[in-house]
Amino acid sequence: MSKIKAVFNKKKVFISFITAGDPSLEKTKEYLLKLQEGGSDIIEIGIPFSDPVAEGAVIQEASIRGLASGTTTDKIFAMLEGMKGQLHVPILLMTYLNPVFHYGYEAFFEKARKAGICGIIIPDLPFEEKKEVQGVANSFAVEVISMIAPTSKERIHKIAKDSQGFIYLVSSLGVTGVRSEIKTDINSMITQIKEVTDTPVAVGFGISTPKQVTEIGKVSDGVIVGSAIVKIIADKGENAGENITEYIRRMKESLPDLTNSLNR
Repeated sequence: MSKIKAVFNKKKVFISFITAGDPSLEKTKEYLLKLQEGGSDIIEIGIPFSDPVAEGAVIQEASIRGLASGTTTDKIFAMLEGMKGQLHVPILLMTYLNPVFHYGYEAFFEKARKAGICGIIIPDLPFEEKKEVQGVANSFAVEVISMIAPTSKERIHKIAKDSQGFIYLVSSLGVTGVRSEIKTDINSMITQIKEVTDTPVAVGFGISTPKQVTEIGKVSDGVIVGSAIVKIIADKGENAGENITEYIRRMKESLPDLTNSLNR
């Protein structure tokens, strides 16, 4: 069993996201530990990118701040290598295909393995091109996380059958960002996914409140929260640490346990 799947083995999973270098890499190191302290089971780290097409304004602005602070992919790898022994939860990268392609697949995933990365999410990676990236990533023990969106209904089975780690189920159409209401029939989509795979399903995009965590956690294997955490950092800057920990604790406490779940 992979390190990522093992986290889902006996509990519901809380996955958090921050953008590297926002407001600085030194603060990112601190905030990663705060995310872990608050109870994050898996942490996604976004690599700042000039054209983050899947992101809403909050994460776009975080990318701008990260780039302005001089953050590069190499500096992120070096930061994580320097944190070995401090982070005890699976660490994933979230980036776009262009930076990985230009870095070189072999070089990128070799560095990722050395930095302790377990998985990668590439929102603009076409399913038809996934095999090429996945083959190289897997050779360095990095899993490529599949994304399934509400528009993917006809392709759900195909994408789910080829999944590894966990499936990132996108809760809403559009880009990332806090939403007051999630109207997608999440339960129906998860049912379709579970027909063909036992890969865990975590739901993201728009989740920001304890109530949403409870509702979505009843039918999914985990929840993903990003924009709401990045917004705390945008508001508090270099003083966001304790706010992050407290927010994660409140959200994690709202996640149902397996005995109070509708999930199969």
